[in-house]
Amino acid sequence: MTRTDPTATAGAAGEATVTRAEYCVIACAEAWRDAGEILASPMGTIPSIAARLAKLTFSPDLLLTDGEALLIGDVPAVGTPSAVTEGWLPYRKHLTMVMGGRRHVMMGASQIDRFGNQNISCIGDWERPKRQLLGVRGAPVNTLNNPVSYWLPRHSKRVFVEKVDMISGVGYDSAAAAGPSATRFHDLRRVVSNLGVFDFGAADHAMRLVSLHPGVTVEQVREATGFALATADDVPSTREPTTEELRLIRDVVDPRGLREREVRS
Repeated sequence: MTRTDPTATAGAAGEATVTRAEYCVIACAEAWRDAGEILASPMGTIPSIAARLAKLTFSPDLLLTDGEALLIGDVPAVGTPSAVTEGWLPYRKHLTMVMGGRRHVMMGASQIDRFGNQNISCIGDWERPKRQLLGVRGAPVNTLNNPVSYWLPRHSKRVFVEKVDMISGVGYDSAAAAGPSATRFHDLRRVVSNLGVFDFGAADHAMRLVSLHPGVTVEQVREATGFALATADDVPSTREPTTEELRLIRDVVDPRGLREREVRS
């Protein structure tokens, strides 16, 4: 492996230390636990590693696509071609799956607020933004038709904001305001950052801290969050990877250690 997190803990069965990036992989993989035969759409290095890990372990029916929308069977290392192609997913059929909800997306966010509204479009006022980003793209349809989770590699007040500058992905309060057509299939599952794991289980579907990566404190998360965050009295640690999961992450799915570049020690 490339380097270790100084706050990392010993891995399963006393193996080499687990890095912060590897805890993030485990936390993201859990989003697809027992998902069945659905399409995983991971966006980002660690979500991609996590989806492949989930398929190799507790979610064997998960469907994965590569950059050309080929359904892949075995799970090669990140950045390498698959040895087995199980099917072809043309764009028209991909859109059918999206509309039918047979997909769990893990998107990123330039901003996210307490109710899960996501911004990937612009920073600042829409009429004269300070910075232009990706644009809304497919975020509204994703959040209104599919289960959605978020991966945020740099937890800060610039990302976790009181109110997003523009709504790209629809949060719980915005969906409720739009009515039944927006809430019918709206389902935000989890948010994973480099500090911990969150869901929307607080009052009115507000964001809630559900686990801390080892070495992180509740106070650190609160200081890095731009809104009042709901927390339990005793927040557990993100679960340890098993010996086999560590082997798969390090030797099979990501032997080049790309995960450590996304979440640096």
